[in-house]
Order: sequence, then C-alpha cells, then structure tokens
Amino acid sequence: MSISTAAARANRAVDTEGRTPEELREIVSHWGAELELAPAETIIEWAAATFGERFAITSSMGDAVLAHLASKVVPGVDVVFLDTGYHFIETIGTRDAVAATMPVNLLTITPTQSVAEQDAEYGKDLYRTDPDLCCALRKVKPLADSLASYDAWATGLRRAETKNRVIAPVIGWDAKRQKVKVSPMARWSDEQVERYIEDNGVLVNPLVYDGYPSIGCAPCTRRVAPGEDPRSGRWAGTGKTECGIHA
Repeated sequence: MSISTAAARANRAVDTEGRTPEELREIVSHWGAELELAPAETIIEWAAATFGERFAITSSMGDAVLAHLASKVVPGVDVVFLDTGYHFIETIGTRDAVAATMPVNLLTITPTQSVAEQDAEYGKDLYRTDPDLCCALRKVKPLADSLASYDAWATGLRRAETKNRVIAPVIGWDAKRQKVKVSPMARWSDEQVERYIEDNGVLVNPLVYDGYPSIGCAPCTRRVAPGEDPRSGRWAGTGKTECGIHA
C-alpha cells in the first residue's frame, strides 16, 4: 500500500469545515517521522491524499521547483502567490509564466492596503523605517488570511538555506496558523535543486542569474557577490534575516 493510499484510509474524508487543531496535530505526530526520508513527490502525494482541497502550496517565484513538483503529482493544485506590491517585475513575470505553462490553479493574494494606503497611514517607505511591520502587513497577515480555508500548506523551505532552518521538519505543526506545514524539499541541497531545474527545464526567475540568489521585495533585496551568503542580499544592513512567515 502506498503512503498516499494509507493516508487516505487512515484519515476521515475532508469536509468543508476542515479538521480541528487537535486532529491536525495528531496527523503531524503520526506521519512526521514516517515521511522524514520520503521523496518530495511522495510527501506531496501524501498531503494531497490526506487534505484534499484543503491543501495548497505557496511560492515566492524565485523558481518554480515546488510548483513543478506539485503539478506532476496533483494537477490543478492551488498555488498561492503573495503579491506584496513591491515585487520585481521579473518575479511577476515568473508567476505569469507558471500560470500559463503548468497545470496549477495560481492564486494571487494581496495585502489589505495598497502601498499608497500604507504610506498614508504609516509614512512613506515603511520598509525602511520599520521593516518588521512592513513584512507583517504585506506578507505575514495576508498569507495567514489566505490560508484560512486550508488545513495544510506546503512551502519550498530547505534546511540548507539558513541556520534558522536547519531543523525544519518535513511534516511540522504551524502553531501560529494552526495548520500542518509541509516542506517536501526540506532535505534538498542546493545541488539537488540545480539538478532538478536542469533535468526538468523548470522555470527560474531571471534575477537568479543576475546576482540575486534569494529574491524578496525589490526595495529590500540587493545583488550578492560571488562567495557571499546567498541570503545576505535580503534586508542588507538591517540585521533582519526572515520576514516572519517561517518564524
């Protein structure tokens, strides 16, 4: 019996109300160790079988690896993209290319306030004066709101990315959002990502080849010199290393 079949039989059918936090935590407890060494495709297959339409993946469109993996296993899967209003045009172009070329349901979500409305309330360029608040308003809260109708969400988080992510579980409990957090690529190295992209012709944000190995909002992302930490171009000079989504 495959993992996905076992999951489907072991868990009750997902209804429109979803599962309770207690039920979701029990799923994490049961399946976390079971899936720790499973291939990324198997992990996504399990999540789709377990949560049905209450499962989505998220993508920041630095590349389309996670979307590509999910589209092979679960055609039509919801792919949530957060448009902060500050993205590089190349990031928006990558999103549009994913929507046009992959069998996924691309969902673009936006913050409650436009950039102009935020400037009017908090002052111009909040990303300079209070980057944590800017990320909270334009990233963390909109994502939390968009995930309200899901029981589980998948992210491209990898342990190799930063020291804060080295213990990221493949199947974990997102206590902040009371969701199951799935990281199918958690164990992947940079070399594995590059190999998958090359072998499958996966879409990559062109900025990656222009000195931006980690891509966030345009005002808060700079080029990285060869040999530098790939994430050093994010919020450079501020001491900030995470937006808060994975905190």
